[in-house]
Amino acid sequence: MEFIWFILIGLVAGALAGQIVRGGGFGTLGDIVVGIVGALLGGFLFNTFGVSTGGGLIGSLFVATIGAVVLLYGIRLVNRTS
Repeated sequence: MEFIWFILIGLVAGALAGQIVRGGGFGTLGDIVVGIVGALLGGFLFNTFGVSTGGGLIGSLFVATIGAVVLLYGIRLVNRTS
């Protein structure tokens, strides 16, 4: 069941990040992938800087969205220079 929540949070986080970062998302599957990788990246960044979000669904969604936004900025930066 946790895996399903992880996928759903990844989908929502990827869709939110696609709206926040200039330009569109990558489609449903792409948004899920961006959200999941972003959740891992966000968790790593928040742990590295010692920031706590209090956990729960909203905290997980916040961390995943921030990570997905950072990931999208990185992807767009790399695609711009290549």
